Amino acid sequence: MEVGRLPISASQRGKLIRAGYTTLSSLSSLSPSDLARELNVTNSEALEILKVASLNSRLDRTDGGHAIFNGAQTAWDMLHEEQLLRRITTSCADLDNILGGGINCKEVTEIGGVPGIGKTQLGIQLAVNVQIPVDLGGLGGKAVYIDTEGSFMVERALQIAEASVLDMVEYNDLLRKEHRKCQVNLKPNDLLESIYYFRICSYTEQMAVISYLDKFISAHKDVKIVIVDSVTFHFRQDFEDLALRTRLLSGMALKLMNLAKTYNLAVVIFNQVTTKYMEGSFQLALALGDSWSHSCTNRVILYWNGDDRYAFIDKSPSLRSASAPFSVTGKGIRNSASNHKRIKLM
Repeated sequence: MEVGRLPISASQRGKLIRAGYTTLSSLSSLSPSDLARELNVTNSEALEILKVASLNSRLDRTDGGHAIFNGAQTAWDMLHEEQLLRRITTSCADLDNILGGGINCKEVTEIGGVPGIGKTQLGIQLAVNVQIPVDLGGLGGKAVYIDTEGSFMVERALQIAEASVLDMVEYNDLLRKEHRKCQVNLKPNDLLESIYYFRICSYTEQMAVISYLDKFISAHKDVKIVIVDSVTFHFRQDFEDLALRTRLLSGMALKLMNLAKTYNLAVVIFNQVTTKYMEGSFQLALALGDSWSHSCTNRVILYWNGDDRYAFIDKSPSLRSASAPFSVTGKGIRNSASNHKRIKLM
């Protein structure tokens, strides 16, 4: 059970969430005096909060005591399910290849890289491509795009949507020659209408929106991808309490993993880079430290090799480490072009 559902006052719930306590388990080992100090409330008020949390935790265990046993699966069933899962194409065949066919559902994929490498471009591309109809090999779903940096450009999204519609029509013509034609009725505006956009201006807003996603996706079950661009931005500013930051990030990561599993959707989170002192020199590394890397199923690093963009599988339980070139073009993410240079798209 989440703290947001506790039968306490709204101000108390807000103080708990801001302090990084988002689940009942995060409160289980706290003393009243510790909680009072962190929330800036009286000891008696903190004690009452912990009593309510403890009672609801016991009720939760009573109601869901048999859930683990009823939900058991065989490994064979799990393998069969994974083989049936469709993936979201990146529109770059080489990149799809090292990803095992594209971005997988039921998983959290972290993608990091330096500014200007194409992270937001890839995010917009995935928000559009998730809508490719099932008959054309897509998911026919919708997207949630959480923008923390203000980097989402609706004009750019329209360009990518227009190119995607043309790609679908072209692919449909190929299927028609094989007597497998399907109907493509999508228009660029339809694709834009199926991207739910959230603009985030603080880490508290970010935590609130991610907590709200469970309810939102329950009401919009056709959502098949959640994109956070970027997860890092608001957590790298004005955070002197690193323990608080770690708690907040851990709670957010857990919610995103549960969303991916519960609703059979893909979660893609973008990360920034920072400098890290390693082996006697400063080197670029993804932000938020090594502990954050365990919060994701797959980790992909985007980097420059001369004038060419590359993607590298840095961590995955099922994909081997590999690199693939890709390009950012006027149509979106595409296969690498040998003469591609670092130019601005707009």
